Amino acid sequence: MGALDGLRVLDLSRVLAGPYCTQMLADHGAEVIKVESPAGDETRGWGPPFLADGTSAYYTNLNRGKKNIVLDLSGPDGRSLLGTLLAGADVVVENFKAGTLARWGWPDETIRAAYPALIHCRITGFGTDGPLGGLPGYDAVLQAYGGLMSVNGEADGPPLRIGVPVVDVVTGVLGFSGILLALHERERSGLGQLVDCSLLDTVISLLHPHSAAWLADGAVPRRTGSAHPSIAPYETFSTVDGLFFVGAGNDRQFAALVEVLGAPGLAADPRFASNADRVRNVGALREELTVLIGQYKRDSLAELLLAKGVPASPVHDIAEAMNAPQVRHREMVVERDGYRGVGVPVKLGRTPGCAAEAPRSPGADTREVLAAAGLAAEEVDDALASGAAHTRLPRPQASG
Repeated sequence: MGALDGLRVLDLSRVLAGPYCTQMLADHGAEVIKVESPAGDETRGWGPPFLADGTSAYYTNLNRGKKNIVLDLSGPDGRSLLGTLLAGADVVVENFKAGTLARWGWPDETIRAAYPALIHCRITGFGTDGPLGGLPGYDAVLQAYGGLMSVNGEADGPPLRIGVPVVDVVTGVLGFSGILLALHERERSGLGQLVDCSLLDTVISLLHPHSAAWLADGAVPRRTGSAHPSIAPYETFSTVDGLFFVGAGNDRQFAALVEVLGAPGLAADPRFASNADRVRNVGALREELTVLIGQYKRDSLAELLLAKGVPASPVHDIAEAMNAPQVRHREMVVERDGYRGVGVPVKLGRTPGCAAEAPRSPGADTREVLAAAGLAAEEVDDALASGAAHTRLPRPQASG
């Protein structure tokens, strides 16, 4: 049993932030019912790579452990079925364009009145009001709008999109956290509430320490590549056999670093005596460390530095990271019953969570979900016959 066993979640979301949020809930035991339109979540086709059943790896990594039902919400019959499902849910997560639910007869006030205990998590790009309220937003657009791209990249190069959809992923985590907060408060009040998440709020929250620096002195931060704007050394260097990152966040770590590198006198050099000195003289420091670090192989240097308490690592590619012994020890790669995926990042002692079964085919659980919601067999048949709901056979298991 997971920590959220008995919690029923209606997942009306698509693409990334919402599905990642609900997958985290499913990993910890919630019953998550993913509702897809007849066209399906578009990320099913975001590839290659695709798995043996034709589903994209992108979709698979965000939708495990969920039941799947297909509803056509463009018509009144489908919307009526949605109301039935809302009545039995503890949580609903959606990322429709602002106003969509209202046009379907479910404005916020109606949801609160009809289902007072329901927790409604809404994920949008810019929020629902204000100058940009209701406009669509994608991760990269918000990285640009929110200033995140401006601080990513080399100092003499252009702003760069961060190579993972960090705004979407963190919004999913914040949605997960907000839902847990609302569930905790519901224990006292008996009432649900709106969990309002936007990609804009997320990206602004991610700007530390650059936002704090600008608030303090008004200077617009510059790109520094892999280096940190207020810690030195904290950047990437070249070794004999590849790139290497080292971060000495205090004077003790810096002294240990230069001792390992065979230049202990650098710790007493007045240019490098404190972190503030090292930041002011980062160019000279970089020159010294480039020569010293360039004489080592990356794995052996990492071993020496970590043994002395200096944070350091080879710069791994994705394959190296996913196969790293510590990653496997932490069970962050799951290989079970033909399913391969990323493990559960939130680990609890008694109820640790579980990366459950692979994503289901569209409509694989439509009959079961509607029956559990109280529809008689003939009513389910009528819904299928009218096109308000759809069902398909469960997808074949991936070979090998």
